[in-house]
Amino acid sequence: MTSALKTITIKRTEANDPDFPYLVAMLNRELHERYGELQLVYDTYNHISNLDTVVIAYVNDIPSGCGCFKKFDVNTVEVKRMFVKPGERKIGLATSILNELEVWAREDGFSGVVLETGSKQNEAIAFYKRQGYEIIPNYGPYAGMETSVCFGKKL
Repeated sequence: MTSALKTITIKRTEANDPDFPYLVAMLNRELHERYGELQLVYDTYNHISNLDTVVIAYVNDIPSGCGCFKKFDVNTVEVKRMFVKPGERKIGLATSILNELEVWAREDGFSGVVLETGSKQNEAIAFYKRQGYEIIPNYGPYAGMETSVCFGKKL
């Protein structure tokens, strides 16, 4: 039995790249399945227009994962919309996407990253911890939300 070779490509782009809303729609469906009506609250914090710091991962030229960041404060960015298609998980795409976002943020002069994930996303929580992120107090719109877990990392 032979396994197909997977070629992974990482691309920096913008929110108007058609592959980004395609992947974000898949992410949104998965989150709505997991969180139900509660996800409607979170949706208000996840607008993807006007972002010029988007990373898309391709497997054999098929869009398979994404992430982006936006300015949080003068020194910090917030990572948003991290997602890998279920069939492409566990091959390093999320690590590649997050690493590219961190490099890009450093290139743009930022020295820290924050992000939020849901308390029911144990795989994401474990992933961010493996990547050197530490749990921080919930910030901004996530303050007081028991279903949010916030992370931070120095670059």
